[in-house]
Amino acid sequence: MSDLFSSLADETAQKARPLADRLRPQSLAEVTGQPHLTGEDGVLTRMISDGTLGSMIFWGPPGTGKTTVARLLAGETDLAFEQISAIFSGVADLKKAFEAARARRMSGRQTLLFVDEIHRFNKAQLDSFLPVMEDGTVILIGATTENPSFELNAALLSRARVLTFRPHDEQSLRMLVERAEAAQGRALPLDDEARLSLFRMADGDGRAVLTLAEEVWRAAREGEVFDAEKLQEIVQRRAPVYDKGQDGHYNLISALHKAVRGSDPDASLYYLCRMFDAGEDPRFIGRRLVRMASEDVGLADPQALVVANAAKDAYDFLGSPEGELALAQACIYIATAPKSNAAYTAFKQATRAAREHGSLLPPKHILNAPTRLMKDEGYGAGYEYDHDAPDAFSGQDYFPEKMGRQTFYDPPERGFERELRKRLEYWAKLRAERGSDDR
Repeated sequence: MSDLFSSLADETAQKARPLADRLRPQSLAEVTGQPHLTGEDGVLTRMISDGTLGSMIFWGPPGTGKTTVARLLAGETDLAFEQISAIFSGVADLKKAFEAARARRMSGRQTLLFVDEIHRFNKAQLDSFLPVMEDGTVILIGATTENPSFELNAALLSRARVLTFRPHDEQSLRMLVERAEAAQGRALPLDDEARLSLFRMADGDGRAVLTLAEEVWRAAREGEVFDAEKLQEIVQRRAPVYDKGQDGHYNLISALHKAVRGSDPDASLYYLCRMFDAGEDPRFIGRRLVRMASEDVGLADPQALVVANAAKDAYDFLGSPEGELALAQACIYIATAPKSNAAYTAFKQATRAAREHGSLLPPKHILNAPTRLMKDEGYGAGYEYDHDAPDAFSGQDYFPEKMGRQTFYDPPERGFERELRKRLEYWAKLRAERGSDDR
């Protein structure tokens, strides 16, 4: 009798678990949507076939399998698995995890420490991982939805390999739903159009598509089949206007950039709001606005970059939806600012010159002479301190001698760059008068 009650209790507990949890893959081969990582020739598949793992950062949107894959890696390499979340953990929790890992290592077993939302740790907390990674106490797998290059420090990134998890495409979402239908023993009560709408609602999130499917099964009455309109009503979620991982994402950000460049604030706002409405990550939009301020406004209005950065920070501080207004404000400012790509063009030309003439030494007169030998060799000889010269301008040539003077930056007669052009023309006149353009 006790065995019967135990069996019934287990069955009840199993049914109480969310569908997404019940359908977690049991091996890397069962993971969908990440063939570049877990497929037959995937990076992680090759890694575990060698029997060793290194520390890694899993970067990707929610619901792409980061946590599941970390668990599977621990199981397939016989590592002890320990999981913490940067949202709920502090220094004391990290110390406890490190001490437990050291104890396991003493008994001959290594620990795979999985840190969810690792980008939420501060620099000091991130630095605490370095010694335990270096001495092999833990193999760190950090999961983040944010770009590691922006959110994690360089010391940690130099010790961990970044692997990108991609949003699920329609095919992999379809596979997940079919797997759920097999587990439930019944088809999802949706017509073809509604099924496609369900995939769009999931927006590349595997966990979301299974959660939505579960809601549909709960809501459907005997023999009922939902169309797309009824599905939206049932789950109270609208399908996004475009798939952020496909052409719509690139088309709209391109349209936004060109409208801003074309000084059309109304069209710029239209595309900005379409991206917000489609569920685009506002931080991505903030980063693109910063780029537009640098590339298309530049020094014609130096405040554009300041405003764009401030808007990005304001969004980080306020979040959605309040912070979206700051991004809209920056969008309008950049669109209405005078335009110049002179700094952008100068940077590209200087980069080409640096690569072409990268082996040339700077002229000796602008080099310091910290030793007597260097002084005897002529380092620093003839250097004129600009602040001692009339107009605080000596007019010396600072390019390598074999290269000759170059002109990269050519500001237009627009915005603040009109003033910069006057300064450059004035200095060119002084340089000519003082003969420093002669070679």
